[in-house]
Amino acid sequence: MKGFMKSRSAWPRSVSIFEVSPRDGLQAESKALSPEDRAALVLKLSETGLSDIEVGSFVRADRIPQLQDTERVVALVKHALRKHPKPPRLWAFVPNLVGLEKAIASDVDGVGLFVASSDTFCRKNVNSSQKEILAQMGPLIMRARKAKLKCRVYVSTAIYCPYEQWIKPTVTHRLAECLLDLGAPELSLGDTTGHGTPLSIRRLLEPLIKKHGPEPFALHLHDTRGTALANVLEGLAHGIRRFDSSVGGTGGCPYAPGASGNLATEDLLYMLQGMGFSKKVSLEKMVESGQLIERLLGRRLPSKVLQAVQGERDLQKKGS
Repeated sequence: MKGFMKSRSAWPRSVSIFEVSPRDGLQAESKALSPEDRAALVLKLSETGLSDIEVGSFVRADRIPQLQDTERVVALVKHALRKHPKPPRLWAFVPNLVGLEKAIASDVDGVGLFVASSDTFCRKNVNSSQKEILAQMGPLIMRARKAKLKCRVYVSTAIYCPYEQWIKPTVTHRLAECLLDLGAPELSLGDTTGHGTPLSIRRLLEPLIKKHGPEPFALHLHDTRGTALANVLEGLAHGIRRFDSSVGGTGGCPYAPGASGNLATEDLLYMLQGMGFSKKVSLEKMVESGQLIERLLGRRLPSKVLQAVQGERDLQKKGS
């Protein structure tokens, strides 16, 4: 691939992981975890050395009941980490000003906002058109900045929409330009349905990075069709240094049928560390986090590394 064959000098010097399992990983689960269990997951993830964890969402309980009582989750985690020498930044997803004010009151460190390249997906997700979302985006970013919160914008369906099908790269490019003009510090470009391939990632990134450089962009990849790690490599080749992932490979979107499976953090971390990145994050503790969420959900998760480690341990037990 043209992008992947770029000189290694174009790659980032460091890479960070933005953990989304307590929010994106749980929002489509049929089993709703208690605030105490969700806090326990965040605390276990905090042992890994991750710098950023999205702990929940301030949305109406009737929209996504799996994420209700995020205030309680934040309070439990904040209390438990009060003496931590370097706690991770705690983030929350907010759909509007009401959610943002709740996030501010809860004392999170950062907020994620939402828009989609597909107008239909916008309406399905937050019951507003893309135009309506963009009209309130500037004030939301300004309010977050005034509250001294970090801020990022999720750009969903950047490549493919379950309702409108393939999204032309120029559509996402125009939306990204608009968001940057509104003051968005970071755009997390989402392959929401996992249709992306290295070629579509290159077509998405090249014009944006040529104009703005890689710094404002992150990639939020789903592994629905098994291409997420290949897409990470393409992102690295374009200088992308932040990737969203979900421990165990949990996740999906309740408004994108069939879009199950975020990129598993263990799988991403294993590859990155094999390439010399993210050495300060503990793979062992990440696997433990994956095992915890498996126990909490009561089912096996798709993470390849998690399955491999468990298989090795089962083999050792048989041999002992």
